Amino acid sequence: MDTQRFAREIRVQALRMVHRAKASHIGGALSMADILAVLYGPEGLLRVDPKHPNDPTRDRFILSKGHACTSLYATLALRGFIPLAELETYGQEGTRLMAHASHKVPGVELSTGSLGHGLPVGAGLALGAKRTQEARRTVVLLSDGEMDEGSNWEAFLFAAHHRLDNLTAIIDANGIQSLGDVKDVMGLEPLPAKLAAFGWRVQEVDGHDIPALQAALAEAMAVGTGQPAVIIARTVKGKGVSFMENQLPWHYKSPSDADLEKALSELGGA
Repeated sequence: MDTQRFAREIRVQALRMVHRAKASHIGGALSMADILAVLYGPEGLLRVDPKHPNDPTRDRFILSKGHACTSLYATLALRGFIPLAELETYGQEGTRLMAHASHKVPGVELSTGSLGHGLPVGAGLALGAKRTQEARRTVVLLSDGEMDEGSNWEAFLFAAHHRLDNLTAIIDANGIQSLGDVKDVMGLEPLPAKLAAFGWRVQEVDGHDIPALQAALAEAMAVGTGQPAVIIARTVKGKGVSFMENQLPWHYKSPSDADLEKALSELGGA
């Protein structure tokens, strides 16, 4: 399976999970699927081993936008951290696949969902690795709406001050948050200039262009620059399903049987 197909399978599984559990947040789960595929897929850049999920030398990945965990659970299942069949338990009573990312799941480093926590914890992990002279890297995936949280801006300052070049932040900038368009709720632009002014190496990339993502992440995750790196991935909420793309209601809605059938047909995963 190549990286493009890996991303498609993430989307297919996430749709099935949300439909089965009558859950929410499929729009944001679909927007980040290509990013996860580049990190974890066949040519994945993260140094992780599904047979040894707690290997102390592993890279650390934190999904700060924990409400979009269906894509992360799907990614971990496709990579072999958990059985693929376990995805059917998502959101069900007694499951470890909770509706926000849970550290009870092998491969999930931090329980998240309360926004603004992932990057501060990631900065701490990166600082710890620096002080113990460990080669592990930390990658944190945030949402653009989550950038409204002041704790993120404190973490950006902290990471630059400590020259945490083993820390990479990725912002899934799909332009839509819970109450509307990001630009209308709390404008972030010029986001690249702001983050550069905070002392980070900044790249902007099409978050659905897999070769561009691979190149950007390979550069961002290189250690030895003396600066933390951030990638602003410009994405489409609901990417891959025409009637979900750029539609605010899919932050909350659960697909009906007919919606699921149509969505899977578009993805070629019926």
